[in-house]
Amino acid sequence: MSNGNREAPPSAGRAGIKRELPEHFRDYRHVWVFIELERSEVHPVSFELLGEGRKLADKLGIQLAGIVLGPPGDATQHAVAEAFAYGADLVYLVEAPLLADYRNEPFTKAMTDLVNTHKPEILLLGATTLGRDLAGSVATTLLTGLTADCTELDVDVDGSLAATRPTFGGSLLCTIYTLNYRPQMATVRPRVMAMPPRTDKPVGRVIRHKLSMTEEEIITKVLGFNLDRQSAKANLAYADIVVAGGLGLGSAENLQLVKNLARAIGAEYGCSRPLVQKGWMPADRQVGQTGKTIRPKLYIAAGISGAIQHRVGVEGADLIVAINTDPNAPIFEFAHLGIVTDAIRFLPALTEAFTRRLSPHSHDKLAS
Repeated sequence: MSNGNREAPPSAGRAGIKRELPEHFRDYRHVWVFIELERSEVHPVSFELLGEGRKLADKLGIQLAGIVLGPPGDATQHAVAEAFAYGADLVYLVEAPLLADYRNEPFTKAMTDLVNTHKPEILLLGATTLGRDLAGSVATTLLTGLTADCTELDVDVDGSLAATRPTFGGSLLCTIYTLNYRPQMATVRPRVMAMPPRTDKPVGRVIRHKLSMTEEEIITKVLGFNLDRQSAKANLAYADIVVAGGLGLGSAENLQLVKNLARAIGAEYGCSRPLVQKGWMPADRQVGQTGKTIRPKLYIAAGISGAIQHRVGVEGADLIVAINTDPNAPIFEFAHLGIVTDAIRFLPALTEAFTRRLSPHSHDKLAS
């Protein structure tokens, strides 16, 4: 599969595709990562992408650059410094008051001007609300291909970006190539890639670029900012422990068993996609490629069969414990520990055991 027009390959498969990059694209070099800065905070997915971008750049023998778009001030300079700390060789910086709040027009203008001037080979962005909006408009403006929600990035033998993502409702994985257009663009969801190590080091080469746009040219205006104070909103992506339930629990009422266990061990709770479709749990609690991608230290899946879209969203966990009555359930193929039993009976016992073990008075109880 590929983005962009090309002649039909003489034979089926990637091996039969002839790459013929137009002459004006042949001087495009380097891997770029957009450093998402919003409300003075850098989104962690930016650092995850720097780690992945480092691998791609090393394979291609080219440099890794961070792209920082923001207002003049300490927060923007901190984002520049953090880009170097997480592996960037250089940073392209656009500082302008118009970039204080995210608006599509000035950010798209800044990014496309940077691309047209400095010509990156690969451009990676986080598949966040902001990143998705920006990536789509940049790709459209530049008339290039964009592969969204990737789960794996690599380079082919000829140096092309191989971007893998789920397709057909998460039942298959496909690898997409943008053969004859530049830059090759991809978005990756938070927590899909591992966080690289941070190393304190001096700020390196910074290339500044001016934003050629005025406030009068921007249609959207920022009237104010309302902070989302929904304290009950899930933070699954960055939880250390996650407990999730699936259709094997049988009813919405039995999800309380998952919540009880999560409360006992200080975990976030979630569910598989069918439960959201049934209305048993809100969408922000869905675990999997079409929900939240997670990389916890411990993931407990109760009554979840483990379809590929679920696997893609959880296989970065350090330890996966699967509880299912079906010994042939797909989840046992990638779980580190499998327990073949009825989750409805097992979860209360597990919760009770953890409660005793983690109780402030557990030592006295065990000693008695």
